[in-house]
Amino acid sequence: MGTQKSNTKTLKDSLKSEDTEEVIDIYFYRPIGYFFAKIAMKLHITPNMITIASIFIGIGAGLLFYPNNLKLNIIGMLLLVLANSFDSADGQLARLTNNSTRIGRFLDGLAGDVWFVVIYITIALRLTSNGFSNWIWLLASLAGLSHIFHASMADYYRNIHLFFIKGKNGSEHDTSENLTKDLKQLHFSKDFIQFIYLFLYRNYTAQQEALSPKLQKFLHVLKSKYPNDIPLTLSNELRQKNKKYMKYTNILQFNTRVLFLFFCLFINLPWLYFVFDLLVMNSILIYLIYKEEKFAQHFTQRLTE
Repeated sequence: MGTQKSNTKTLKDSLKSEDTEEVIDIYFYRPIGYFFAKIAMKLHITPNMITIASIFIGIGAGLLFYPNNLKLNIIGMLLLVLANSFDSADGQLARLTNNSTRIGRFLDGLAGDVWFVVIYITIALRLTSNGFSNWIWLLASLAGLSHIFHASMADYYRNIHLFFIKGKNGSEHDTSENLTKDLKQLHFSKDFIQFIYLFLYRNYTAQQEALSPKLQKFLHVLKSKYPNDIPLTLSNELRQKNKKYMKYTNILQFNTRVLFLFFCLFINLPWLYFVFDLLVMNSILIYLIYKEEKFAQHFTQRLTE
């Protein structure tokens, strides 16, 4: 019965929220992801299985950026698009089948990081093999580290926005405090795999919280004052005030960086992608954190007056 019910769900049902969806995602990746998700339901394929497949496809894509050969690079670009289509499908499938799990969210975030670790290493190897100094590894490492923060914070702010709209049940928002409590219930030897992933996920969440201290204070005040549901009028106000910052989370995610990466490969200047990450994307992240912290401070004062 559950499968029949999920099969009646539409593309719109597979989306997180219209507020947090990017134009390219809505008109390209989400329809493809929905198509894959519907097939996966019929074949009894789980979201995590799709995520793992996307990791291997993304790794293959990254390796094809090593040759100084545009035809092979284009194949790599197509594979990366396919990997991201799978990455879209796993979340859509989870929402269509009500099968969202912590380990699924962790794997979903890990997938993109793995793709880009391979891409950064591959491009650095390509550059050094073409005469660049080993200093390019420092540039690649700094850009790669920056990328992790970009993806992490963009994902975090999106989940917070979903929390404002849908509350606890409609958001994937977790706290390091709750994750630590769950971690203490596990035994390292007995629950080894679950312990490791939860440990990494807890640290990942703690990193997000450390970069948003005023937002953490606001969330504490908000949940203390409204432990069950946020009043509709406040929820609508939070949504409207925070919605304008979602475009910056979209920029920090997959589409913008990949379009620029493809451009750099087409003009055979892949090192320029590292510079783009460090200068442009870091500037956007700093601005986003500043605006979100200011937003949080304003509403904290409102709720504590």
